[in-house]
Amino acid sequence: MILFPAIDLKDGQCVRLKLGDMDQATVYNPDPAAQAKAFEDQGFEWLHVVDLNGAFAGESVNGAAVDAILKATKNPVQLGGGIRTLDHIESWLSRGLARVILGTIAVRNPTLVIEACKKFPGRVAVGIDAKGGKVAVEGWAEASELGVIELARKFEGAGVAAIIYTDIDRDGILAGINWASTLELAKAVSIPVIASGGLASIEDVKRMLEPDARTLEGAISGRALYDGRIDPKEALALIAAARAKEIAQ
Repeated sequence: MILFPAIDLKDGQCVRLKLGDMDQATVYNPDPAAQAKAFEDQGFEWLHVVDLNGAFAGESVNGAAVDAILKATKNPVQLGGGIRTLDHIESWLSRGLARVILGTIAVRNPTLVIEACKKFPGRVAVGIDAKGGKVAVEGWAEASELGVIELARKFEGAGVAAIIYTDIDRDGILAGINWASTLELAKAVSIPVIASGGLASIEDVKRMLEPDARTLEGAISGRALYDGRIDPKEALALIAAARAKEIAQ
């Protein structure tokens, strides 16, 4: 189980949005690279980065900030937002990303995702962002008629490293993760699922360590870490204890 701290990039700064609204952005750190190093120093093992401008523009916008993050931390980094072509994927992976997250293109062109998985095994994740149970695209600005599980099942057996599932209705408002929908997805596919959107407190961390949630790869935390609602030391100690217990069994 992994707790992924999140860095969302808007105009080169580390921000958090409320309900995916670019007009409701709170700046938490003007220096994303320093934030990445701080997360590493706190003991986190991974980093989740989203190019918010890129998600809306359909191409990378905060490339300089991502490059600075990659130089600042030794932790593996996964990046989503505006990554829409094989060339784009290859370019990012060659710059040091551990894996790319494909969202809109997974809906528009699932064949490209499958091709990318063959070309870059273990380094392609799919981001599924849902609003009212339906998949949203283009930086959450546009809804589709596609169901979450319906989309996820298109990639069974393709070699997708993980599915990052975000409940937009809970993102950035500290309402708690939508465990019912997240676990339903995790049971419906064999691809590892990472929960995102709404992680609010240490109780959510404890919840993801319950037996029925062990199928998850982990969860992403943003605002709760920045606001101090989750103590990194306490959260990581709980996860380490759970891992040790599982190994002992």
